[in-house]
Amino acid sequence: MARVEREVRPGRGGSNRIASLNVEGDMNSDGPPSLAPSKHFDHVDETPTSQQPGWRKLLSFVGPGFLVSLAYLDPGNLETDLQAGADHRYELLWVILIGLIFALIIQSLAANLGVSTGKHLSELCKAEYPVIVKYCLWLLAEVAVIAADIPEVIGTAFALNILFHIPVWVGVLLTGLSTLLLLGLQRYGVRKLELLIAILVFVMAACFFGEMAYVKPPAKEVIKGMFIPRLKGQGATGDAIALLGALVMPHNLFLHSALVLSRKVPKSVKGINEACKFFLIESGFALFVALLINIAVVSVSGTVCSGDLTPDQVAECNDLTLNSASFLLKNVLGRKSASIIYAVALLASGQSSTITGTYAGQYIMQIIVISWILGLGIIGINIYYLVTGFVGWLIHNSLPKLANVFIGIAVFPLMGIYMLSVIYLMVRTDKVVTFIEPTKLGPHAQDHLERGASHYDEPLGVPYREDLADIPLPE
Repeated sequence: MARVEREVRPGRGGSNRIASLNVEGDMNSDGPPSLAPSKHFDHVDETPTSQQPGWRKLLSFVGPGFLVSLAYLDPGNLETDLQAGADHRYELLWVILIGLIFALIIQSLAANLGVSTGKHLSELCKAEYPVIVKYCLWLLAEVAVIAADIPEVIGTAFALNILFHIPVWVGVLLTGLSTLLLLGLQRYGVRKLELLIAILVFVMAACFFGEMAYVKPPAKEVIKGMFIPRLKGQGATGDAIALLGALVMPHNLFLHSALVLSRKVPKSVKGINEACKFFLIESGFALFVALLINIAVVSVSGTVCSGDLTPDQVAECNDLTLNSASFLLKNVLGRKSASIIYAVALLASGQSSTITGTYAGQYIMQIIVISWILGLGIIGINIYYLVTGFVGWLIHNSLPKLANVFIGIAVFPLMGIYMLSVIYLMVRTDKVVTFIEPTKLGPHAQDHLERGASHYDEPLGVPYREDLADIPLPE
């Protein structure tokens, strides 16, 4: 027995979609109706993960949260934490706690959006909003990425300067090159990149927790600062706003909604709900680690700067920067050890957050189609600052002329490789289709899919025939 239905497809002209549903066999049987073939991913996929215990399923979803948490651990956040701790000790920890709680809520919504729709936020903005709104969203998101990337790159350059005593402009160049190289890991799977970021997060955590163990801040005061809101002292309101502003990362929403698409999620209500739950748990754990690291930074700064200090150290506490904060532990660990531990943590923070910021920018660029304009602007800025900085250093350094010649021969090709890499990222086009509109299932087929049946091997869905779209059915 066959039944023919008409489905009106919304759009221009209101074309009629012809869909046929073949029902064979005993109509009183409990089996589902036989549906015509659909797209390849609409098969009922009995993946091995569906039979795994809960903790094994959770591990398959671990990764995106750690990339997202780096936005709350970048050098800009660290510098804000250091100054807030130096000025107000532990009194502003509640701002960080509240900020990260709201961050978890918003990030979980972004993850749920990607899992539920199969599209990331940039694709949805491009599809749903008018042109003017799209350009405004794109501009705001790009400004956010640029504002976050500047302290990330500078912080990494400072870390390289502390560790290897190289000029800051060389550190900036090395940061750009290393970011491009490490982003190449995504060619071997995004899980490799996620593993690298997770390692850097735990390296950072080990460094700052080690510093806190040496300083030994009073636990009672730390807990009190986390749960009792206070705004005492000069500049407390401004520092609280700075702490909260450092946790506002709109580009993170674009990144999180895209990263969740790298996981295989069953196209069913149960599978989507389960994936959303696991992504919430994973993001919660990653942001909890970020919260602990921020607390450690504020606690170290607050404990050291509230002790017995010399006038020079008091002046440094009043104007802490990423390049001078290593002095906080020199009385405990010695100048060299304190500098190394701080620089390693800063390097892990800057390099990892630079990678995730660049990764987020790739998805934000999908809102519009004129990404080559921004690419040309970035290349022009890079050429100007790199060339003028390097040439100025060559002219004013005290090295022999022969050494300057060899340095120029070595560095200028590296600059050329960097520029070519940026040009390649600008002009390349993605060949992989990131989204295909899934076929809507009927209530009987959806119920069958929810209950799960291994004997139901036919693909679900109804094919769409372009050649029959506008043919009216007989009355």
